[in-house]
Amino acid sequence: MIKKFFLIAVVFLVYTCSSSSDDSPEQEKKDSFDREAVLVNIADNIIIPSLEDLSQKLVSLKVDKDAFVATPDQTNLDALRNSWLSAYKVWQYVEMFNIGKAEEILYSFQMNIYPVSVDDVEANIDSGSYDLTHVNNNDAVGFPTVDYLLYGIAADDAAILVKYEDVKYLNYLSDVINQMDSLTDEVLNDWNTSYRATFISSTSNTASSAYNKLVNDFIFYYEKGLRANKIGTPAGNFSADPLPDRVEAFYNNEVSKTLTLEALTAAEDFFNGKAYASSSTGESYATHLKSLDNSALQALINNQFSGARQKINELENSFSNQINTDNTKMTQAYDALQLNVVSLKVDMLQAFNVSVDYVDADGD
Repeated sequence: MIKKFFLIAVVFLVYTCSSSSDDSPEQEKKDSFDREAVLVNIADNIIIPSLEDLSQKLVSLKVDKDAFVATPDQTNLDALRNSWLSAYKVWQYVEMFNIGKAEEILYSFQMNIYPVSVDDVEANIDSGSYDLTHVNNNDAVGFPTVDYLLYGIAADDAAILVKYEDVKYLNYLSDVINQMDSLTDEVLNDWNTSYRATFISSTSNTASSAYNKLVNDFIFYYEKGLRANKIGTPAGNFSADPLPDRVEAFYNNEVSKTLTLEALTAAEDFFNGKAYASSSTGESYATHLKSLDNSALQALINNQFSGARQKINELENSFSNQINTDNTKMTQAYDALQLNVVSLKVDMLQAFNVSVDYVDADGD
């Protein structure tokens, strides 16, 4: 009887320990690596500088927008388009950081949801009354909406300029760009005031720590924002047929490859701790793997980044054209990107003792 009672007590003790919160000290799995050094490098050399550059690019976009609103001619339209693309390229380095204020205000949802809803945009313009921050307008704001307004509202440039004789189109273009600038300033200001200190101190190996949330955000972006949204969805990997109208920057139709390559470089640089717009590197997920005697995985991940870049470089500048002429190359690029999903999401997270905090629902 005593042995039976002892056995029950042991089982109960094991159960209660294993059922403790994921964020409890008992459940925290530690290694000797300096996680704070990674977060400092990410904050000071990657996130904040990329946000600062995006903010500057959006200021330029506003200046060119104001000039176009004042004088909607071909010269000012061309300048506005150039500023839009410059800012869109920098956005590729910012989009993955869905943490802090960006997560709170749904920053990425208001900056880069595509395809744009033409019906919603035109309804907003027609009414002249709209709340651009409302969730129902997430597909009627941001870079994709500016893409439509600069390239897609009519068949050619002459007809586009005629459209802008209607002040409602000028007002909507102005409001969308102003919102993009305001949202970016809000996120950047939060990093430059209170959030940086909170971020770099949140190093524990728990589900709610900045370190674990950010590594999950990075992998989620790579898997969904880059692999699926830019390549897989338009190529038809998740549908019965290809969807060439789902590419990024569909209305410009010449820069989807450019934006994808920027996004891939951003992901690779982030993994390796490479400073934004610089050749210097610091502590990173790559150095964390090395500290765990897992240099082989670190090298494999970088080799697979290179393999994906090679396949993307083989594509046409217009992904829509590529899909319509030879979609096999698109699916091959998707397959090359997919290799690193396994390495990052399974192998790297296992090495870090970090759990996946999101649900994969695209059937891959």
